[in-house]
Amino acid sequence: MRFYEIQTIKPKPPLTPAQARISSLKQNVDNDKKRLQAERDRQRQQREAERTRKQLQQRYA
Repeated sequence: MRFYEIQTIKPKPPLTPAQARISSLKQNVDNDKKRLQAERDRQRQQREAERTRKQLQQRYA
């Protein structure tokens, strides 16, 4: 790397208690959305597996 390609990272000042609360709430919302989507995906996969199992069972019954 060349010297002009390196960017310095400016340190962030510590958050005030109010800002920290807001930041925490935003993170919780993001994490909850991810968990909700993961649960929906899991349930969708479970339904698809059950549907496939029933189709195979009907073919060989």
